[in-house]
Amino acid sequence: MNPEIQRRRTFAIISHPDAGKTTLTEKLLLFGGQIQVAGAVKSNKIKKTATSDWMDIEKQRGISVTTSVMEFDYEGYKVNILDTPGHQDFAEDTFRTLTAVDSAIIVVDGAKGVEAQTRKLMTVCRMRKTPVIIFINKMDREGRDPFDLLDELEEELQIKVRPLSWPINQGQRFKGVYNIYEQSLDLFTPDKQRVTEKMRVALDGEELDGAVGAQDAQKLREDLELVDGVYDPFQVDDYLDARVAPVFFGSALNNFGVKELLDCFVKIAPYPRPVKAEERDVTPDEPKFTGFIFKITANIDPNHRSCIAFCKICSGRFVRNQPYLHVRQGKTLRFSSPTQFMAQRKETIDEAWPGDIVGLPDTGGLFKIGDTLTEGEKLHFRGLPSFSPEMFKYIDNADPMRAKQLEKGVAQLMDEGVAQLFVNQFNGRKIIGTVGQLQFEVIQYRLEHEYNARCTWQPVSLYKACWIESDDQAELDNFKRRKYQYMARDTEGRDVFLADSGYVLQMAQQDFPHIRFHFTSEF
Repeated sequence: MNPEIQRRRTFAIISHPDAGKTTLTEKLLLFGGQIQVAGAVKSNKIKKTATSDWMDIEKQRGISVTTSVMEFDYEGYKVNILDTPGHQDFAEDTFRTLTAVDSAIIVVDGAKGVEAQTRKLMTVCRMRKTPVIIFINKMDREGRDPFDLLDELEEELQIKVRPLSWPINQGQRFKGVYNIYEQSLDLFTPDKQRVTEKMRVALDGEELDGAVGAQDAQKLREDLELVDGVYDPFQVDDYLDARVAPVFFGSALNNFGVKELLDCFVKIAPYPRPVKAEERDVTPDEPKFTGFIFKITANIDPNHRSCIAFCKICSGRFVRNQPYLHVRQGKTLRFSSPTQFMAQRKETIDEAWPGDIVGLPDTGGLFKIGDTLTEGEKLHFRGLPSFSPEMFKYIDNADPMRAKQLEKGVAQLMDEGVAQLFVNQFNGRKIIGTVGQLQFEVIQYRLEHEYNARCTWQPVSLYKACWIESDDQAELDNFKRRKYQYMARDTEGRDVFLADSGYVLQMAQQDFPHIRFHFTSEF
């Protein structure tokens, strides 16, 4: 196996909003030496904003609205980290990101426990058999009993857990963490921007009593005995097969327990795995390059109106200026300036290996999400869904002089997969469909600030959009005639039925048995 592949670790950080993903990402970058001082998501004292929240709207609201890609070297390993949005309105971006990673770290708030969005994301990890590590955050605040939290994780996320570190008290009385994986004690000194020292002490010695006090030392010994009694010894293979999730405790904001997580993560996390294509399984150590586009971002650099397509490398070695086949278009392309990322900062690279995420400049709508690049073989990677939207609005131009800018802006934002555009066949009006309300605000804000175009929204009452197809052409034509007011086309020209109520959709499915109704754009 190629040593370059073995030292790669590509993972996503996922959680419910406000559990502390972006803060954890900042601290990991601090250890990786990529940043000297950690920024804060929202803080009056620390003026530097979080590295991974680089869009203006993210800085204003203190939430992540798009997945950021960052990479750093740590103790001989090359770590690629994807910080995802937690807000459910951007869940689709997070689901797609999970197709491009080999493992995930789930952040759980120590006071709130498992929340709705965490459950949903875990379901995706389970479907894909993605190994997960759980980080229980905010131990420096009053929260719930660690054993209760572990029981809840097992029950709610449907996976066995095994603590690899253990907190000594919490909230005001938080003294630190005992690292079970390395058998060492880390004492807590709150510091948001630098790193705390660790000490090695024997569990049964008096040194421990001196360090944390006799009462806490005794409780720690009892807790650890209970942990060993209740949970099976940790086996790396169980983690890699996604049967067991290791659990770490700490406080990302105060930089505590993060190094233990990172040290253990780089040792046990999987290096790039084989990826399923429709035609066959692609293994990372194949000599020929393959990769797929899982995300497109417009305007990373506001001075240049260009898009960047993020390509996850599945096999072989990617080399700058080499000719590669764009499978969907059948074109051969060369990339003179492929980049690797630190959120918005980027640098040109000459080569990349499986597991790496490479940014490819996309000038004129060259890529769509799910596109494949190879050295000539026709491969199709699947599993990058677009869900059927649940909220709809007509989009109208608010400034007739800027029709071109609006059209370009909408086209680029739709390619990103932020939302979906349908053109109503009956009146020719454009309808934007999204999964959540917040996306309309993000689209409006970005059109105005990035494309200098203004739009207004008009309400339209629809229940669901579904893609339709049929082998019986006569029945399909009849359906389109009868439902012509509710027929639309998507950006690829496919037929979409816009049902205005659940009842109408149900009746349509009964009346037209030979028509297939699809609720994701992959079929």
